[in-house]
Amino acid sequence: MTVELSMLFWAVVLTFGQVLVAVLLAMMQVGLPTLAGNREDVVVTGMAARAKRAHLNMLESLVLFAALVLIVQVAGLSNATTVLGAQIFVIARLAHAVIYLAGVPWLRTAAWGVSVVGLIMIALPIISA
Repeated sequence: MTVELSMLFWAVVLTFGQVLVAVLLAMMQVGLPTLAGNREDVVVTGMAARAKRAHLNMLESLVLFAALVLIVQVAGLSNATTVLGAQIFVIARLAHAVIYLAGVPWLRTAAWGVSVVGLIMIALPIISA
């Protein structure tokens, strides 16, 4: 398995971990019976809300990351830049998740920006092909 595909796997693991954290924090806040219902009027706040937003943000980014990694793999465009870009993306997204939970706005934005740099690094060989 290539490094980029391994990083895709770890990005999926991170995404799954984020949903577990979001659910556990929401459960601690509103209780399992409330979460087992239709949740139309359920509002979580604080860290539980941040965990939910961080997870949703990761889902949005995961789609882009997966598409780029798969294109690079299928087209045979993998190189040192795409490998580094994939590694940067996953590490930055892990940092983003932790920073988001901690509630540090500007640092969170910086971590997101670094993950975008990773996406761009993966996309470069596709653009120049």
